[in-house]
Amino acid sequence: MVVGEGTTGGHTPTLHFAVLGPVRAWQGEKPLPAGAPQQRALLAALLLRRGRTATAQELVNALWGEDPPQQALAALRTYASRLRKTFAPRTGVLVTELGGYALRLGPFDDLDADTVTKLTTAAEKAAAAGDPLRAHELYGKALALWDGEALGGVPGPEAEVARTQLAEQRLVLQEQRLDTGLQAGLHAESVSELTALTTSHPMRERLRELLMLALYRSGRQVEALAVYTDTRELLINELGVEPRAELADLQQRILAADTSLMQAAQPAASTTVRVVRPAQLPAAVPDFTGRAAFVAELGAQLASAGGRVMAVSAVAGIGGVGKTTLAVQVAHAAREHFPDGQLYVDLQGAGANAADPSAVLGAFLRALGTQDSAIPEGEAERAAMFRSLLDGRRVLTLLDNARDAAQVRHLLPGTPGCAALITSRMRMVDLAGAHLVDLDVMSPEEALTLFTRIVGPERVNAERDAAMDVVAACGFLPLAIRIAAARLAARRTWTVSTLARKLSNERRRLDELQAGDQAVKATFELGYGQLDRESARAFRLLGLAEGPDLSLAAAAALLDRDVDTTETVLETLVDTSLLESAAPGRYRFHDLVRLFARACAERDEQPPTEREAARTRLLDFYLATTAEVYRLERPGDRLTAHVEPTASPGLAFDSTAAAVEWLFTEADSLLSCARGAAGGSLPRKAADLLLVALDLSESGAFSLQYERAAHAVLAAAQRAGDSHAEGRARVALTKADSHAGRFESSREHGVIALRLGTDSGDPVACGHAANALGLTALYQGRHEESHAYLSRALDEFRSDDNRPSEASALGNLSYINLQMGRTDEAVALARQSLDILRALGSDLRLANGQYALGRALSENGEHAAAIQHLSTALGSFTSHRQRLWEGMTLFRMAGARLSMAEPAEAASLAEQALARLRDIGGPWRRANVLTALGRALDSTGQNGRARACWQEALRAYEEQGSPEAAEVRNLLGSSAV
Repeated sequence: MVVGEGTTGGHTPTLHFAVLGPVRAWQGEKPLPAGAPQQRALLAALLLRRGRTATAQELVNALWGEDPPQQALAALRTYASRLRKTFAPRTGVLVTELGGYALRLGPFDDLDADTVTKLTTAAEKAAAAGDPLRAHELYGKALALWDGEALGGVPGPEAEVARTQLAEQRLVLQEQRLDTGLQAGLHAESVSELTALTTSHPMRERLRELLMLALYRSGRQVEALAVYTDTRELLINELGVEPRAELADLQQRILAADTSLMQAAQPAASTTVRVVRPAQLPAAVPDFTGRAAFVAELGAQLASAGGRVMAVSAVAGIGGVGKTTLAVQVAHAAREHFPDGQLYVDLQGAGANAADPSAVLGAFLRALGTQDSAIPEGEAERAAMFRSLLDGRRVLTLLDNARDAAQVRHLLPGTPGCAALITSRMRMVDLAGAHLVDLDVMSPEEALTLFTRIVGPERVNAERDAAMDVVAACGFLPLAIRIAAARLAARRTWTVSTLARKLSNERRRLDELQAGDQAVKATFELGYGQLDRESARAFRLLGLAEGPDLSLAAAAALLDRDVDTTETVLETLVDTSLLESAAPGRYRFHDLVRLFARACAERDEQPPTEREAARTRLLDFYLATTAEVYRLERPGDRLTAHVEPTASPGLAFDSTAAAVEWLFTEADSLLSCARGAAGGSLPRKAADLLLVALDLSESGAFSLQYERAAHAVLAAAQRAGDSHAEGRARVALTKADSHAGRFESSREHGVIALRLGTDSGDPVACGHAANALGLTALYQGRHEESHAYLSRALDEFRSDDNRPSEASALGNLSYINLQMGRTDEAVALARQSLDILRALGSDLRLANGQYALGRALSENGEHAAAIQHLSTALGSFTSHRQRLWEGMTLFRMAGARLSMAEPAEAASLAEQALARLRDIGGPWRRANVLTALGRALDSTGQNGRARACWQEALRAYEEQGSPEAAEVRNLLGSSAV
């Protein structure tokens, strides 16, 4: 139980009690002695009565049952006295009344079982409100309060009854947590826990039902059906009954591939403001689409204008995002709140000739009935008259397309009941009291709906995929969508696919997005033309970055400016809505704005070499910083000594954890940078960046991006005729393909990489290609070839004095010796590997050594020792986000547990391995895990599900041509049908 230092209102610490495990008590953070077992039983009995008085006889029965000792009452009084002393200096906690005892806890004291009740209530409310993810989290917090068996070690019949009740409560909470998890889409993550629970509680049909649903949603339909078969057989054999109707119904729906089973719970619908018709405003567009949340938010702000202050809302966003359309729509909807009229002006703030506030005030005064002769000359006087005329009235002022806060300050009403709604490309952070709204692009669904309304459903529905390509090419920007749709609507001979093809060319896209006097490029040009020289340069160069966003440090490297100057410039661009702040210290472009920025760079950035220099600076920053991450994770590794030199020193880190966090935060951006490198010396640096970023290939989360980047770098190296860069790019692909289970492709890249490395004398390509080729040959069953490659890799690493990689080769040699039946030699090699890594002090590499030794020890029959090493390795792989090796370690642990005759634990570990390897590792590794899972399930009597696992594994092995297929055929032949 989590305890804290609290007080009861004075200086006496609060009391905390736990019964969901051993019975314990704390005063503040200080543990209190719980005493003998009967004393703990007395404390538990009083705690579970929640302040109600228990007679002495009730407590005697609770502690000793029907056969109490002769001096039971005297013993009871002794235990009560000791408890009273334990709670000192708190008096009045344990009270004697009516011949019995009661605990009187203060308002700040707590019991873990009561905390569970509160969390459960909150979880149920979250689930009822349509927030299953929050409910799942709250149920998890409640379950985390259990610390083993409730009332652990407490004697007496009452404790036994309470223990059973609390165990049932825990199981129900687990069911509810798993149920909400499935509603939230956490099906793959739930299978392991459900497998363990159904094994421990085989008669609990609700758990079986949840397991079937989780397996089905995870794409494991055959296994889901097998769960029903196993359940039915068990219930008939043990109880003579059929499964309950809900389970049978679920089986039928799975057989019918009912698509509704794949649907998670939807969030509760949000309320919207009542839409009404306006009086004096620009006409609302008839095809206004989406934006429901913004309409509701702004409408609520305008409706609040009847309060003590006027309501002011300022909507900011890039040109073409639909600020005016939204504002007009909201203003129309708010008419009933402003019966005295609505004023509107286009302030033309995006252009060179912004409206003069004095002239605008004159127009407003005339609209409010003021004669020209009565309108004063000065801006301040006009503003004062404007505010006076609005006093006591309820008027809405829509100030469209404002330049900045200074332009609108004198145009604001000054009294309650009135409101101003402002649109601008500038975020008006300096407009006191304003409610700021940042308008983003449409959602894909909203964008497609808008496109359909303009083009017509018949044309769009016939080519829905092409239509989605069109709106995606428009960056979901409303102006761009309207222009594209208008062009298509005016050309009856065009198909939607014709327009999609035209927009697929990024260099021509902005030119295609113009119709009549509307053009996306012209809209952006207005904002760009107002930038000062430094901001315009930054805007152009930032467009050259390939990633989805850019950190402040990376932007500073790209711009060749210090961090403070860079931040000032970027925040200026954010305020003008030409750049977005994705998070503190991170920046991004809208897709079309990025294309415009690149076009500006090609047009305005002179000389052209500055563009290449900016790209090089960014690549240098990523290479230098990623190399530092690699050095921290792998001290002593010589790879970083062989990468291309960089002008940037990169970032320094306080800890390895901070370095790993940076790598995964920047993964998309740095891999995009590598992918965009081409020409000159960039392919070499890009290839080196891939090698030092190898963690991303093994992560699962970024494996596909890593692979795409490696292919792009390989192509750039081949175009440049750079065999050195090509060799290293192929090393990256060798490893990426191996991690994905594409062993033949991995072998092809590895052979070429080894040849190129040998020709150029590159120790990196030679050593790492040989090591990867050895593993690939091992996976494909070519043991002698594997041994030869791994021996060469060992020689290459030793020649380069690369001790961590030497240890890696030794660990792999241990693996091949296991496959060749040389168990003793395999254990010895794994120990050599681990000794080297211990001396180097590398946490990540040490995990590799522990994994290799755990694997060897398990094959040698030393399962307990193997589990110990593998468990340690698992923790390190998890902290370094190495999901591939998390999964493989769990698989090895499952094998060890199975050999230790612990099939239920083995099944749970195998399921966890499958979850980790869901999108990494390839079919061969998945088949290995499924084979082990089938063995574990078969040992627990779940024969149908075991066969389903083996059948899936056999299909994968046969498709791969793997020798393991024969073993699985034997398992299927020998198992019960």
